[in-house]
Amino acid sequence: MPIPSTRAPRRDAAANREAILVAAAAALNEDIDASLETIAARAGLSRRALYGHFANRDDLLVDVFTRGAGRLSALLDPVSHPDARVEIALFGATLWAEVEHIRVSAALAVRGPHRELVGTALDPARDRLRGTVQRGMDDGTIRTDLDRETATRLIENAAVSVLDEATRAGLSDRAGHRLVILAALSAAGMGWREADELLEGTPELAFEAVQAQHRQEAGK
Repeated sequence: MPIPSTRAPRRDAAANREAILVAAAAALNEDIDASLETIAARAGLSRRALYGHFANRDDLLVDVFTRGAGRLSALLDPVSHPDARVEIALFGATLWAEVEHIRVSAALAVRGPHRELVGTALDPARDRLRGTVQRGMDDGTIRTDLDRETATRLIENAAVSVLDEATRAGLSDRAGHRLVILAALSAAGMGWREADELLEGTPELAFEAVQAQHRQEAGK
């Protein structure tokens, strides 16, 4: 009797795990308290099959959130611009382009009980932002009344706060894009008129341009 191959089960298991993670991200955005039964059904699997991959709901949330944070960090890695202010704006716009469709779960990821794990996954992106802030301070385009670490945290928190506001106010994708850029630039020390002029006068910051770049990078 031939020995059954183990390749197909491993491939099926990987596909099932991927389906669970995708289903969980979507279900949690609709209802942050979505049950494992709901997530399993959305993935086309039984609850028992889901337990074959995750011991409990908390384990699943950790994987969903840290995976999302790792993906975001990778998408932010190629973001670059000679003007530190524009680069900061692009960081915020790229963040928004990635999480606009999962606002609720993204807000929980960065504000909830798993924020430390998510924060660790975002460390490479945070290091990039820190370097950009320093470059802007050195050339006088970013505020120097604060130390680098404080300024970096303020910019990061300003961008993240847009998730809360977008969810509360039901902002459109385009409105959220604009708000996250203005919030980040304000935290970087720019007045709202100056930030608005930079946004309107920089083609790379246009909603369509950022969305197109995001689709290109996400598809790699």
